[in-house]
Amino acid sequence: MPAPNSLTLPSPAKLNLFLHITGQRDNGYHELQTIFQFIDICDELTFKANNSGEITITPPIPGVSLEDNLIYKAAKIIQDKTGCSQGADIHLHKILPMGGGLGGGSSNAATALVGLNHLWQTQLGTTELAELGLQLGADVPVFVHGKAAWAEGVGDQLTPMDDLKENWFVVVVPPCHVNTAKIFSNKSLTRDTPTCRMSAALRGEGQNDCESVVCKLYQEVSNSLNLLKNFGSARMTGTGACVFLEVESKNEANSVLAKLPADTKAFVAKGINQSPLQKALIS
Repeated sequence: MPAPNSLTLPSPAKLNLFLHITGQRDNGYHELQTIFQFIDICDELTFKANNSGEITITPPIPGVSLEDNLIYKAAKIIQDKTGCSQGADIHLHKILPMGGGLGGGSSNAATALVGLNHLWQTQLGTTELAELGLQLGADVPVFVHGKAAWAEGVGDQLTPMDDLKENWFVVVVPPCHVNTAKIFSNKSLTRDTPTCRMSAALRGEGQNDCESVVCKLYQEVSNSLNLLKNFGSARMTGTGACVFLEVESKNEANSVLAKLPADTKAFVAKGINQSPLQKALIS
């Protein structure tokens, strides 16, 4: 199959349906248990191959240098791994909030790995791409594999959950940006939650261990969580800032959304067990 000269691919969001911190390794990484599920809201990346070997990304992300951009790092990792001499001009259409716990940066990195591997015809397998992605962040492998998953280790030990119920979510985006490193380095973060079984987590017995720390440091997250709790069992995703409420139907989700204050930034999304990134490459 001849290599395409350009490619446009989705970069979906994820939710952590629960998040337990069960330990900490000597290297500082945290042991965890979580369920990752994708939702049908996506950034979009367009890749155009060039022969200069250079990587360009537009538009620039305010406050983030090119070298620190995870998309750029993903491209360089593939070039270094394979010796590929091609470059790429990459355009990011950004929808997902930064610092929102929806995995936007990790998803962008994964889409770059998967997309450039296809564009440059570098022939890396999914497992290889996931291993490269782990160098960029603990959440990157789940986006590379593209399946809802039970995750352990540092988030890299993945068990696909193809039968996870694809419910609807109301997601509230608080007006703040949560610093993940700040949360994981906080002394009051619980790091010894006992491990749980998948069946218990699916019954809703889990929690997000980062939630109490984030709510103490970011009043906006606490306010948003309390707002959603008026309608059910709301929870924070990842290290925040976004909070979500799971419901069984789109109508119910829209009903909750309509009852939120007018100045609340929020949206309705559907849970999905297969990433639209992999679907886009198959079609």
